[in-house]
Amino acid sequence: MNQSALEEFALDYDAARQRMVDAQIRPVQINDPRIISAMRDLPRERCLPAPLRPFAYADQSLEIGGGRVLTEPRIVGRMVQIAAPQPGQRALVVGAGTGYVPALLARLGLHVVALESDSALSTIGKAFCATEAPQVVWRDGDLASGDAAGAPFDLIVIDGAVRAIPQALPAQLADKGRIVCVVWPEGGVASASVAERTAQGVGIRPVFDVALPLLPELVPAPVFAF
Repeated sequence: MNQSALEEFALDYDAARQRMVDAQIRPVQINDPRIISAMRDLPRERCLPAPLRPFAYADQSLEIGGGRVLTEPRIVGRMVQIAAPQPGQRALVVGAGTGYVPALLARLGLHVVALESDSALSTIGKAFCATEAPQVVWRDGDLASGDAAGAPFDLIVIDGAVRAIPQALPAQLADKGRIVCVVWPEGGVASASVAERTAQGVGIRPVFDVALPLLPELVPAPVFAF
């Protein structure tokens, strides 16, 4: 057994998961008992390649390749809480990565579609969900396009920061549906936000400031002026 395997064998992931909830989740006013219970139970380490698993419950986002991260636990918990998910609702996770957010929402009783464009990440996510949340439906495709065929959705979660919400997504919301994501405008402050369709367009309500990397695929192409 190599050193990495020995370290993983020695680590008590269940105990680390409970410490994560008690030290990172509950102190930031995540008080929905359903979310707390799901995060106590869901094995986050299985969303990571083996060398990163010992860091699964650290209070930081973890780089998983392609400019993408497994989002920090407290950010995930707070974003899911402001999303106010309800059992039976339909949810789309854009940038589903290695499957943690889709599985968490599925554990809360939602019907979840996970959209991912990176085949290496979705391979991990599909295997993770097959064990932990087999009801999650995976789609391979362009993140900015969403999943029009599966719409309408009561909830769309973008797992990563964006400069602006992709234009295709609001049209895929059900009546009274909402989009939860981190909006980080150029030169501005990144905020976890709730967006809803209104008569005037899309209304965005910032809820809390947060540090989360931009989703590379959804970064607007630079505009050159001559």
